[in-house]
Amino acid sequence: MGRTLSSLAALLLGAGIMMAGNSLLGIVLPLKMDAAGFSTEMVGLVMAAYFGGLLAGSIYGKRLIGEVGHIRAFAGFAAIIAAVTLAYPMVFNAVSWAILRFVGGFCIAGLFAAMESWLNERSDNAIRGQVLSIYMAVNYMAIMAGQLMINLWDVGAVDGFIMAALLTSLSLVPVVLTRVQAPSLEDIEPLAFRALYRASPLAVVGSGIAGMVMGSYYAMGAVFADSQGFEVFEVSLFMSSVILGGMVLQWPIGRVSDRFDRRTVLLCVLCVAALACAGGVAATVARVPLPVFLGLGVVMGGAMTTIYPICVAQAFDYLPRSRYVAASSGLMLAYALGATAGPVTSAFAMGALGPVALFGFIGTVAALFAAFVVYRMAARRPLPAAEQEPVVSMPRMSPVCAELDPRALELELEEAE
Repeated sequence: MGRTLSSLAALLLGAGIMMAGNSLLGIVLPLKMDAAGFSTEMVGLVMAAYFGGLLAGSIYGKRLIGEVGHIRAFAGFAAIIAAVTLAYPMVFNAVSWAILRFVGGFCIAGLFAAMESWLNERSDNAIRGQVLSIYMAVNYMAIMAGQLMINLWDVGAVDGFIMAALLTSLSLVPVVLTRVQAPSLEDIEPLAFRALYRASPLAVVGSGIAGMVMGSYYAMGAVFADSQGFEVFEVSLFMSSVILGGMVLQWPIGRVSDRFDRRTVLLCVLCVAALACAGGVAATVARVPLPVFLGLGVVMGGAMTTIYPICVAQAFDYLPRSRYVAASSGLMLAYALGATAGPVTSAFAMGALGPVALFGFIGTVAALFAAFVVYRMAARRPLPAAEQEPVVSMPRMSPVCAELDPRALELELEEAE
């Protein structure tokens, strides 16, 4: 285990640095646009372009890697992201930023497809789950660190863009200098939505809903916080509270869903999310102090980040193991579709009803999905807990992450025996 982790340390470090830079950019952009007087709807459209690029990159990025080679593609994607990041302050208008955002999302998907295939190649089947856990911990901590970096400079300055580009460039160093051999990148055809829906309607709808609520919060949360008069430091804390909630609460909620009917657990999670959002609406109207919003953010984060992994496990409950990787890839694409639609819809709601609509939108989506869960509970009998697949926290940057899932490797182990 120790030898494997030491060989992966450079890759994990590179992934963490890259994610920190991407996270920093994700909070700089909405604050910059809000300060410049961009409409809420326009901010949502620009921020949603990133998830559109992520979706396109998840589908086509691997083809580019296969055509030009692993190392060349990795370096090319990173160079483009650094250039795009530096281009933002040079072309300060909504259309240009939306295009840059789309290109950045596409390249991020390609970069993480390369990174995750490396991790998959170097992870023994026996320790794959531990590697994935460490990778997720690195992701969470890097996102929080990137968001908190916003406090180092004035939002109106270009320093945030420079640092984000700098981090992107630095993420190449540990990867390029590693002695880990570049892996082969095999094609993974996602399971068609129709086949996925037949296997588990709840999983497909839930993955899209998870993307919608998380995409809305990531894209518009900083705009909401800024509208409440929060200082930049307070905005960064508000955004980080959701990440903290996901990091702390996702594991225990997942374990509970492994022991009981996971649809019941999912229903409870959605009710908690809806209640937290109702509390957010009340807190916004009452203009309560920041600690209340931070507490609500932790609860919302724990609830919202759990939806996707529970839905993946729900799909696995009704699929043969040979389809796990394809199914996980298909559900990740459903998540990306939801994450693209969420910021646009929530932004228009905020433009029409005010900043409070962010909580109202997320809470309404959670409540509607809860109603769908009740419908599915009536339509299909629950599986015994002993027959359920375990919930595993998964990254959602590229479909290649599905190969890291230890649940998908059990079939290979059985065939090897």
